[in-house]
Amino acid sequence: MLTYKAMYKFLDKGVHAEVLDFPGAITCGETLKEARRLLASALVDMAETTLLRGEPLPQPDPSCTDPAADLEEPIHLLLTAASHIHVEPQSATA
Repeated sequence: MLTYKAMYKFLDKGVHAEVLDFPGAITCGETLKEARRLLASALVDMAETTLLRGEPLPQPDPSCTDPAADLEEPIHLLLTAASHIHVEPQSATA
């Protein structure tokens, strides 16, 4: 398990969320709960894509911070071997 740092910024119409030390892991939601859920999913998607491209995952940097953030907290990356298995759908005629 790797632990990165998530930041949340409360906007007029939702919550902006991103992982500060994992470039590209970014989303928004209507509520903090939704933004947290979507950000966790975005982090897994970005990590899987990075690994599928044969690239190393970014190293967590606990010193990352964003002065504009309203909230910063740890976010844990949990990957399983099953999450990397790609199964081709079977055709209906098979």
